[in-house]
Amino acid sequence: MKRFIYWTIALLAGVGLGVTGIGWVTATMTFIATVYTRVFQLLAVPTIILTVILTLASFGRQGEMRHIFLRALGYTLATTFVASAVGLALYLIIKPGLLPLEAAAAAAPTEVSTITYTDHLLSVVPDNVVRPFLEGNVLSLLLLAFAVGLALSRLPENESRRTLISVLQGLQDVLFLLIRGLIWTLPLGIAAFAAQLSAQLSSGVAVVDAIGQYVLVIVGGNIVQIFVVLPLFLLARGLNPVRTFLRMMPAVITAFFTKSSAATLPVTMRTAEERLGVSPQVSRFVLPLCTTINMNGCSAFILVTSFFVMQHGGVDLTWPTLLLWLVVSVVAAVGNAGVPMGCYFLTLSLMAGMGMPLTVMGVILPIYTLLDMLETAENVWSDSCVAAMTNIEELKVKS
Repeated sequence: MKRFIYWTIALLAGVGLGVTGIGWVTATMTFIATVYTRVFQLLAVPTIILTVILTLASFGRQGEMRHIFLRALGYTLATTFVASAVGLALYLIIKPGLLPLEAAAAAAPTEVSTITYTDHLLSVVPDNVVRPFLEGNVLSLLLLAFAVGLALSRLPENESRRTLISVLQGLQDVLFLLIRGLIWTLPLGIAAFAAQLSAQLSSGVAVVDAIGQYVLVIVGGNIVQIFVVLPLFLLARGLNPVRTFLRMMPAVITAFFTKSSAATLPVTMRTAEERLGVSPQVSRFVLPLCTTINMNGCSAFILVTSFFVMQHGGVDLTWPTLLLWLVVSVVAAVGNAGVPMGCYFLTLSLMAGMGMPLTVMGVILPIYTLLDMLETAENVWSDSCVAAMTNIEELKVKS
């Protein structure tokens, strides 16, 4: 809550500085915003690469628990994909408007219509290892990270593999330390982004409408996933969704207020075992795994927020682009392991890597804390559903 208060104060202070119209104030805020944008871009590539590789590297290394792992993974990917699909559908229905940003118009590509989708797909496939890093090609980086992570998961357990994993984990620890430092100074960045935005606004009503529509898509997607999609998954496996939800209520409520699936994990495991009847063998394996890779709320947030920011960058959201990013959001959410501020920072990294206007992300940040509460509750509810469905499958096999 303190962080939310600090961010809100920074946002209001930035708006106040921006509307003054004082030349040196605007120039200073623009300079600070540019510095933060460059730092975000600096951290974008290692954030994407390391989180995805290290998460996928654990796939297939489960030994005797592999059959449970594969069932949990299947349910995770299915529920995460549907969560993103729901977000996509709501985005197309509600159609959030644009913030009146001069930067968005300036960033619009001038030759979108001359690039075919085949060319776009070919550009995703790298022809050498260095080019995606130099160009910040996010989709190519995700493809490389996905391939390397799965390859690592198939390597035999030996000293070379352990050394390589240790090096990557060490680099990730350093990256997380840098990210924590950046988050500590983030109120200054929020003020700068807000000042830059308020100096460009032509209509306050347009801002409220656009942000309100964006929030409606995010919240609506979470509600549909919580109360419609996940119960349908449970019903398909012969489980009572109302009973399951009521039994897991302590964990869901804890997740809502802690905003952390990892912090809620002990409560989730105890509740699943004592109130829902999930076997310890399943709960103590599946739930920690799901805390890492089962990010329903995160995948929808990445998809919807990316579309919202890309609109301001002049990207033409054609059907092939929409469907491609549907897959990207699922892969990115699965790879979103342990990053402070979770899916917000990963989305910011994706947008920074594409050169999109990060001012929009600055506007979203103060309300992200509230969205994160709902998304975390959804993630823990989804974790519980995956554990319950995996448990029922195990019982059927044993019987």
